[in-house]
Amino acid sequence: MTRPTIEIDGAAVHGIPSLYAELDRAFMPDEEWTLGESLDALDDLLYGGFGVLHGADGARVVWHDAELSRAALGVETTRAYYRAKLDRPDVYAAAPARRALEALDRGEGETYFDLVLRVFRGHTEVELVLD
Repeated sequence: MTRPTIEIDGAAVHGIPSLYAELDRAFMPDEEWTLGESLDALDDLLYGGFGVLHGADGARVVWHDAELSRAALGVETTRAYYRAKLDRPDVYAAAPARRALEALDRGEGETYFDLVLRVFRGHTEVELVLD
C-alpha cells in the first residue's frame, strides 16, 4: 500500500469556496468531478476510494501557510456560513446553526477552520501537519 504526501497551499484559501477548490487541486487532480462545498464531502474524501487517496493506506497532509487559512476561515466566514444555513430553513435545521452563532458570539464557538480540523482528526490514518 502507498501513503502519499499531499500538500495544501493555505495561501490559496480565502474562504470556503477556495478551500474546496484547493482540496480538489490537492486531492483530486485526475478526477473529472469536484467536491461539494461541505464538511460531509471532506469527510467522505478522507475515507479514500477516489482521488489520490484511492488505494492508499492513509496519507500525510501538509497544510502550508495554515495560519492564513485559519484567518480566512475565521469567525466572520463562519458567521456567514451559519447565516446562510438560517436563510435555508427548507434545507437546514435552524436550531444547530443558531446555537453555533450564539457560541461564536460568546467567543466559544468553533470556526470553519476548526470544523475542518475536527474532520481531519476523525481520520487517524491521515496525518495532518500544519505548517
